[in-house]
Amino acid sequence: MPASQIAILGAVAGLTIFLGLPLGRVRAAMPRVKAFLNAFAIGILIFLLWDVLTNAWQPAASALGRHQFATAFTDGGVMVVCLGAGLSGLVVFDRWMKARAARMRPEGPGAATPRPAVIPSGPDAARARAAGLSLLIAAGIGMHNFGEGLAIGASAAAGRLSLALLLVIGFGAHNATEGFGIVAPLAAAGERAPWRRLALLGLIAGGPTFVGTLLGMQMTAPLLGIAFLALAAGSILYVVIELLAVARATKLKELVAWGILLGLVLGFVTDAIISAAGT
Repeated sequence: MPASQIAILGAVAGLTIFLGLPLGRVRAAMPRVKAFLNAFAIGILIFLLWDVLTNAWQPAASALGRHQFATAFTDGGVMVVCLGAGLSGLVVFDRWMKARAARMRPEGPGAATPRPAVIPSGPDAARARAAGLSLLIAAGIGMHNFGEGLAIGASAAAGRLSLALLLVIGFGAHNATEGFGIVAPLAAAGERAPWRRLALLGLIAGGPTFVGTLLGMQMTAPLLGIAFLALAAGSILYVVIELLAVARATKLKELVAWGILLGLVLGFVTDAIISAAGT
């Protein structure tokens, strides 16, 4: 199969994420609906976290099975470092954003009386927080999808076209559900996202699959794949922590539990095609 066709298939696998994004245009005014959407997104992201970490750890586990301890130590070390970087990086960034919003700023040059920055509160703050979370989710999924693109491109480069095609089908089906996970915070906050923002979120999350496919056909660096998967896992873990705080505030434990469970189940169902490929 020509490289151009493999690249197109990689793009299709990533851009199926747009199938779930239109849900961001739906307003959810009822508190129970908001809580369920938030919990459902948590379930999807928990599955994604497990999936990413499993794939990131697999090279080290294989090396341990072959008693190649130096290789296992290198692969595992890269995973741990990048996992920490993905998580702590977002923690630092969030702290910086909050400090910037709270910083006093002067009225003008030489002004003696500082004026506090305007900090949104109430519904506006909730919508702003939801918009930030959706962007973080899209970024984390984008790094994950970059690793998926590397897998598609590397399989094609190795002549395993049937595996590459199965990966495209499986990743495409999986990405369609990830689109809902991106917009769930917006829908839960009652924010009707404009089409331009949905397009941007889709490109951030789905575009890296195409880029990864192109790179995967040209180079096969296992450590690069491990690094991006671990960075994605750290980002996703941070977002899960944030969404769990929102879920706890609803005080709807039973509804949240069912929402998380259904999100997990959906993740495993869509992963069935990928499992059929033997990965």
